[in-house]
Amino acid sequence: MRQPGPVRIHAVDYRAAQDAADVCTLLDVYARDPMGGGEPLAAEVLGRLCGDLAARADAFSFLAYVDVGHPKAVGLINCFEGYSTFKARPLLNIHDIVVHPDYRSAGVGQALLGAAQDVARARGCCKLTLEVLSGNAVAARSYARFGFAAYQLDPAAGQAVLMQKWL
Repeated sequence: MRQPGPVRIHAVDYRAAQDAADVCTLLDVYARDPMGGGEPLAAEVLGRLCGDLAARADAFSFLAYVDVGHPKAVGLINCFEGYSTFKARPLLNIHDIVVHPDYRSAGVGQALLGAAQDVARARGCCKLTLEVLSGNAVAARSYARFGFAAYQLDPAAGQAVLMQKWL
């Protein structure tokens, strides 16, 4: 891990070339990591990702930069606003969070989570949500340090389990 200087958080403009390049680079870093599946993102996905995100009113992202003689993008968080029917209020889902391996454990992830939380509060959201692989203990500890906890309504019913079905 490198000890960076101050972390600067930047709201992404998906249509700005540098922002789009940084989003795609960091998301591909995440995809190539074992916790992201271990495979690079397809060129077709990278080619249309930021345009697709720009077209969605419910999407926003932040990049984290450190100064290493020049600004370097070292973290990314992608979020989508959803809705809690039980609270009748919006919620904010953190869909992706990635910190470049050279900058992990340096506060980058906490700064990105803080930026997302600030937006959630400004939008009147009732909660933040995210998913983490059960084997990703480092990330789970980081999320717990920020205040996240496993989701359950009644301890007797157990914790929520994320499921998916590809279409």
